[in-house]
Amino acid sequence: MMPMEPPIRWRGAVAGGNGGVTASDRILADEVPVAIVINGTTIAVLLATPDDLSDFAVGFALTEGLVACRAEAGAAEIVHHPEGIEARLSIADTDALTVRRRTIAGPSGCGLCGVESLAAVHTRPRVVSTAGPMPTPAEIVAAMALLGDAQPLGRATRAVHGAALWRRGQPLIVREDVGRHNALDKLVGAVAGDGDLANTAAAMLLLTSRVSVEMVQKAAVLGAPIVVAVSAPTRLAVATAMAAGLTLVAVARSDGFEVFAGAERIAW
Repeated sequence: MMPMEPPIRWRGAVAGGNGGVTASDRILADEVPVAIVINGTTIAVLLATPDDLSDFAVGFALTEGLVACRAEAGAAEIVHHPEGIEARLSIADTDALTVRRRTIAGPSGCGLCGVESLAAVHTRPRVVSTAGPMPTPAEIVAAMALLGDAQPLGRATRAVHGAALWRRGQPLIVREDVGRHNALDKLVGAVAGDGDLANTAAAMLLLTSRVSVEMVQKAAVLGAPIVVAVSAPTRLAVATAMAAGLTLVAVARSDGFEVFAGAERIAW
């Protein structure tokens, strides 16, 4: 997962508590406008980190319900312009493009901005498999500890979110972005094969962000039955997790975590 362009370095000054000033050399995360273009029509423009954009486009199409599997999305064409980047997809089901159309540009922290109706916010989430990986509490804590080491851009910049797929005995699959929703879309696109994401039924989704309703909706599309996040969820996120049959673990720290839904999946 290599960056498309060299990281941006910034020369600056750091003021110390004792009043002294020293020179600094910091790597900055990049943030550019990325247009998701499907069948020649711009569906959304989002501010994102310009890495793994093919995964981003496919994941966005999946989590927005525009395609049911990666095969329907095909390969994304990434086109650079002076003002930003286009991630182009071609899909056969043109009716799906009207289901959840975005009408405004979204910032990197945006999840539901631009949807055309309140009903689109409260769509019933996909219900995940009743099976699950049954991790122990120690495995949950250990998995979250691995996530920090698996984020090269996060370590370098301290300015991006990470989303990762954990499966017992396998290395983490990680994607990073300045936007937490974008990071999760990239992960969905990365793990989506030619099937329907069924290979995630024995996995945990790890997040470095808080858990809002749209993150739960995207997690349900991913299909991982357990979501673990470093920050707390919203009330609507918990209700949506319950409706989707998800196990929701949050406030995950080195000394423990809180379970907000689906505690029966954890091997206590």
